[in-house]
Amino acid sequence: MTPVTASIVDVQGSHDTRRLAIDKVGIKDIRHPVSIQSRDGHAQHTVGNFSLYVDLPHDRRGTHMSRFVEILNSHEEALSLTILTRLLTTISTTLDSDSAYMEVKFPYFVAKQAPISKVSSLLDYDVTLLGEKRENTVTVTVRVLVPVTSLCPCSKQISDYGAHNQRSHITLSASIDGDIWIEDLINIMENEASCQIYGLIKRPDEKFITEQAYDNPKFVEDLVRDIAARLNDDDRIRAYAIESENFESIHNHSAYALIRRDKAEPSSLPTA
Repeated sequence: MTPVTASIVDVQGSHDTRRLAIDKVGIKDIRHPVSIQSRDGHAQHTVGNFSLYVDLPHDRRGTHMSRFVEILNSHEEALSLTILTRLLTTISTTLDSDSAYMEVKFPYFVAKQAPISKVSSLLDYDVTLLGEKRENTVTVTVRVLVPVTSLCPCSKQISDYGAHNQRSHITLSASIDGDIWIEDLINIMENEASCQIYGLIKRPDEKFITEQAYDNPKFVEDLVRDIAARLNDDDRIRAYAIESENFESIHNHSAYALIRRDKAEPSSLPTA
């Protein structure tokens, strides 16, 4: 019997005469189970939202969308930066393209102990892994959103008692040049906040957090500068964008700051 596929025309693979190359084509927002390699050596199981793309030459009408799904379903290893690079190569080779792109978003959970009571709970962080393969060069970017507490230095300075504080979202997008864990990036950001936050706390913890934030006031500008200083000294990070949005408790708007730097380019930071 003749295979059914032998008699079906490959429309996507047909020739196109418009001479217009496409930069990205593929599948977007497909949810799929994924395991992430954590710093403690265990694989954390979560759900990823994947987007997979390739470039398309001007003379090819379409790409084979089903092959993206086949690649995703055949992947069983815990996702790491090394595995992400391997997946990009597989996508590029399978779909016969010079460039391949992959984006996966997922919640990542870290077990944290409250500072005084030591009760343990999970705190979730929004993580995105972005990979890009152009010819033989692969670039991987890790994006992590970390919620923290910030307390206003101006409010503390001018008030007879108290100071307003707020929850802040710090987002780091880092291009990696070496082994680094999601937990490492989270720690850098949390350690430069007025105080980190926890999923579960008791009254003694609340007292500690309130007082630590009061003793460590930071503007939104302070947050991004202090974190950038840490990133500048970390050889595992090749380039970064660090941004903070403070959801102001005394305004109906947010405060925002951003620092970008590519360490391969001459530094724009003053030398004296």
